[in-house]
Amino acid sequence: MEVRRSGVRSAVVVNPAKLDDPDDLRSALDKALGKAGWPAPEWYETTVEDPGRGQSRAAVEAGAEVVFAFGGDGTIMACASGLVGTEAALAVLPSGTGNLLAANLGLSGDLPAGIAVAVEGGRRRLDLGLVKGRDEKRYFTVMAGMGFDAQMLGSTSESTKARIGWPAYIFGGLKHLRDRPMRISVRIDDRPPMRRRARSVLIANVGRLQGGVRLFKEAEPDDGWLDIAILTPRTVGHWAALIWAVVSRRGKVPRMETYRGHRVQVTSNRPQPRQLDGDVIPAGKTLRVEVQPRAIWLCVPRPAGDDDLAHDADAVAARAKWLVG
Repeated sequence: MEVRRSGVRSAVVVNPAKLDDPDDLRSALDKALGKAGWPAPEWYETTVEDPGRGQSRAAVEAGAEVVFAFGGDGTIMACASGLVGTEAALAVLPSGTGNLLAANLGLSGDLPAGIAVAVEGGRRRLDLGLVKGRDEKRYFTVMAGMGFDAQMLGSTSESTKARIGWPAYIFGGLKHLRDRPMRISVRIDDRPPMRRRARSVLIANVGRLQGGVRLFKEAEPDDGWLDIAILTPRTVGHWAALIWAVVSRRGKVPRMETYRGHRVQVTSNRPQPRQLDGDVIPAGKTLRVEVQPRAIWLCVPRPAGDDDLAHDADAVAARAKWLVG
């Protein structure tokens, strides 16, 4: 789907904690959208109680056709949740450290490109993951996890992230390399449960991690599947071999099993750290995920036709200069 027209109504859902100068952002957006013939957007601020879901829903009810999400992964995830079941499109304005969805769009840290992607009109239906529990129902856009990945995120200080960016997570991870593995059962769809001693289980909608590292080569954002990785390293040497194979894009990654499915349930013998799109959620013994096919519209560098969401991202960044210059 491509939307190339003027007069598109939009809104901005902004996390004020991620914003140094609200006037600068408002001025840049008003100027860029004005050049494209769009009216000035409505503005909504997130709160601790509502990190974006209610604001994005209110924006749509007020007539917004595009909702810009300015903030970290938690803000973007909350805004996406609010757009489920609507025809409004999510536009990512990256801010913060991880920015997993922005990384998969090839837009990490590039505000002008994020604006240009929305204005140029590339739209694509995006699957979401739905985490279901007795007292929870949460969506994610990129990845959910239990174990080491959530430990790493929870052990990374905000000050270190602010100082050096996403590499700060490496230091958080080093604290947990020698932790004991989880005893887990993993059930995918209606297949028999698999029992493992694992360090981490990742359930992904798209393929890239922090830093643009592609973990799942076959993951596509609108194929109706979840990609699952079970990581079983037991020593520092195992970790080194696994990480090197992922970074160097080898075909086979040691100590990592991969699967695909529509429903996944991970059950541990004790509560484990858990995360959704880089945001740590309360620890639990179970992580239950279902794919929600084609749940929202997403503004992308190109419309459907390429497996990679980031296709043409560099060219969009170059073209974005006319909007903000």
